[in-house]
Amino acid sequence: MSLEPDFEALYRDVIPSVVSVYVGGRHRRGGAGSAFVYDDKHLVTNEHVSRLASGSDGGRVELRFADGSWRVGEVVGGDAYTDLAVVAVETLPADAAALPLATENPAPGRAVAALGNPLGLDGSISAGIVSGANRSLPTSNGFAIPDVVQTDAPINPGNSGGPLVGLVSDADAERGEDSTGSSYEVVGVNRAKQGDNIGFAVSPVIANRILPALVSDGRYRHSYLRARTLDVTPTVAEANRLDAPRGVLVVDAAGADTSDESLSGCHGTARHRGSNIPVGGDVIVAIEGNSVRTHEELMRYLITETRPGEPIAVDILRDGDPMTLVVQLDERPATGGRRDGRDGGSQIPVE
Repeated sequence: MSLEPDFEALYRDVIPSVVSVYVGGRHRRGGAGSAFVYDDKHLVTNEHVSRLASGSDGGRVELRFADGSWRVGEVVGGDAYTDLAVVAVETLPADAAALPLATENPAPGRAVAALGNPLGLDGSISAGIVSGANRSLPTSNGFAIPDVVQTDAPINPGNSGGPLVGLVSDADAERGEDSTGSSYEVVGVNRAKQGDNIGFAVSPVIANRILPALVSDGRYRHSYLRARTLDVTPTVAEANRLDAPRGVLVVDAAGADTSDESLSGCHGTARHRGSNIPVGGDVIVAIEGNSVRTHEELMRYLITETRPGEPIAVDILRDGDPMTLVVQLDERPATGGRRDGRDGGSQIPVE
């Protein structure tokens, strides 16, 4: 099959599995967002959509399928840190099949379509390409979702929670990477628009890690390194007298002590090239032997490869000297507490 989608066929095949999520209540009704069929009992949407739609109604949300039929679903799990949620439904329309999630993140240039309920307009489709990968998208709780997919397919209010869909290539099908036999796969969970021709979606690698836990346990336990970091750019490297720009600088570390086995944060700032640069902290260059070049790589590894309570080997540079620390991961606190930005807040601005 060609990798250039027949968007009419894509829409015809996929739209029965795309759901509009509504804000209910006697005095109000309007579109809150979108969802899609995950398995024969569950839908996927954004956590902020499920929270808006359910309000104080005990986790119940009103859902409208492409055939016009309504269902009432129950929010069974949500994760504010990655903005993913799962909604349970008792029955599905006969043609509402589960949409398979891709096992790998899509490459830039891949043709995709965003389906959903933008601006309350049920059953809409917009098309574009994957225009970037490995992005970091801040959330309202001070965390930043790593590994985010960027697209120029128009994503508007109401598209949130719907699927970003791409074709399954002939090569992938021949390798058996799509076990469902579907011609399409979800390559992102639409989340936000930011500026003209820039939209973002939670990546399938992150979704595949989070969603099974939301189905089975109602929550996902995030690992917590308790460190706030900054990419080591050439300017940061120069200010810290490092021989090369690599890794991420630990700006501060919650609960750090004076022992050699604790990450050490910066002790102040230095004026360099017209900016105030944090200086003196450890530089993380690898975790469990895996190179860490950016904040996004650090966060992606913590989410997809670790569990709270595990000890992990962290390779650092301290005062320019290489060291390996064994750090015990904590569990990230529930949202609603102090928003200190550690382990995934937005990159610290250089002033």
